[in-house]
Amino acid sequence: MAARFVNIAGYRFVALPDRDDLREPLRQRCQSLGLLGTILLSHEGINFFLSGKQEAIDGFLDHLERDERFIDIPLKVSYSEDCAFRKMNVRLKKEIISMGMEEIKPAEFTGPAISPQEFKQWLDEGRDVTVLDTRNDYEIRLGTFENAVDFDISTFRAFPEAVENSTLDKQKPVVMFCTGGIRCEKASAVMLNAGFEDVRQIEGGILGYFEEVGGAHWKGDCFVFDRRVAVDPELNVTNVEVCFACREPLTIEEQKSEHYIIGETCPHCIN
Repeated sequence: MAARFVNIAGYRFVALPDRDDLREPLRQRCQSLGLLGTILLSHEGINFFLSGKQEAIDGFLDHLERDERFIDIPLKVSYSEDCAFRKMNVRLKKEIISMGMEEIKPAEFTGPAISPQEFKQWLDEGRDVTVLDTRNDYEIRLGTFENAVDFDISTFRAFPEAVENSTLDKQKPVVMFCTGGIRCEKASAVMLNAGFEDVRQIEGGILGYFEEVGGAHWKGDCFVFDRRVAVDPELNVTNVEVCFACREPLTIEEQKSEHYIIGETCPHCIN
């Protein structure tokens, strides 16, 4: 069996006035280690997704933590037989997760976290709580928590307007989630500013929940933004594919559709 690749994802909202100066040293270090993936640098923080052999990942983390601002960033770790990315990019961005609201600064204000274990206990007990999926519509099609609600958005930039037009009960506790937690850092602040009284975010997002408690109360797979496309609650790669024409993820059933012609069409773009 081929040696497994280690896939890591992590982020931190922290002031980076020297954002531009960080780019080249990180790019050179990743290149020398043979890592592939993406690092996003913004004045609001860092967000990274990398894939490589364990020694290379360890080398990157050692380099990263020489900057005290990046010590002990929580990581989402998974494994795959193939590298999860095709190239290495270090990009300078206005935001490490785009929402378009400069007044939302998670390093200064965000919603409190709820641990995966406590959230599972709430679901086990059947608590009266709004479980809110903050992800995009194409991600939610592959899987989500039982009875979760969503705003039917195609981009995270649409989230603030969706909150403004929402009819959700503002007195009812809200537990929100996304893939790894980064979107909820901003989304929770938006909801708290909009008058929702009790807004919490699952610590580590869906992937953190999978790592801690498995797939209890979850249905389907979880979309991930790399070559794996989706993982199951055991963090194994699934058989979900992506349409080369429209980039929509396709379930096994959708891949059986007469409208799915590899490289040409799928049920989502046939028209």
